[in-house]
Amino acid sequence: MSNESEYIRETEATRVRILSEALPYIQKFAGRVVVVKYGGAAMKESSLKDKVIRDIVFLTSVGVRLVVVHGGGPEINSWLDKLGIEPQFKHGLRVTDAPTMDVVEMVLVGRVNKELVSLINRAGGSAIGLCGKDANLIKARPEGREGIGFVGEVTSMDVRLLNSLLKEGYIPVVSSVAADENGQAYNINADTVAGELAAALGAEKLILLTDTAGILKDYKDPSTLLPRLDIQEARDLIAAGVVGGGMIPKVKCCVRSLAQGVRAAHIIDGRIPHALLLEVFTDVGIGSMIVASEYTY
Repeated sequence: MSNESEYIRETEATRVRILSEALPYIQKFAGRVVVVKYGGAAMKESSLKDKVIRDIVFLTSVGVRLVVVHGGGPEINSWLDKLGIEPQFKHGLRVTDAPTMDVVEMVLVGRVNKELVSLINRAGGSAIGLCGKDANLIKARPEGREGIGFVGEVTSMDVRLLNSLLKEGYIPVVSSVAADENGQAYNINADTVAGELAAALGAEKLILLTDTAGILKDYKDPSTLLPRLDIQEARDLIAAGVVGGGMIPKVKCCVRSLAQGVRAAHIIDGRIPHALLLEVFTDVGIGSMIVASEYTY
């Protein structure tokens, strides 16, 4: 019995110590805006999803003003398959013809978004689901490359609604569908939407949840993780080919948001339980943080 009591005391002491060590970070980020791009394994695996949702609610409970941006590629593919539509990709982008765009909008806005809203609300948060069409939050135009259909890019942001919701303690959950001036819907890369929203909101942080440890000197070796780099170092890594493939748009998205005033951008491994809290509330963090050259942290 005494061993059990000692274990309980030790467990409680550890919990209290961790909370105490997190206090400076909680004080630093209370009232600040953080934009999280939610995707990858953390969105597919139920145990990881539960922990991300808890992290989101925890962050908002200690005063962080959180915006969640999501994609939903695997679920889109699943529904295309059910409807007998063959998924196609070109230049690394989903070819989005009219039937595919209908499915993308149905899945992202109607299913994935509302599921996330429901999960956050059940965990004690107050989430509201939005897409780029709502209150003209995001205006889109064609990405421009031939043969990719209704793939869009951001032309402008109107974040007044988001600011109002954040001020009142809500958690906006934004799907990456927007429309042009004529009302035509476009599928936009969720990393891009997250970066542009972070810039428009003057966010403290942009955090991309991914299926990689972060930026690696050797993509095959997780021990070569670069925990901190500045904008120029990030650009140099792309130019040197160290950052390649699917990491290029993620790093470029981070650099672009930083150039527009975001304080720090993080690429972290969403496969690690409670990755968000580990990155925000510990000195070491778990991923790669990119900062403006003059930024001290």
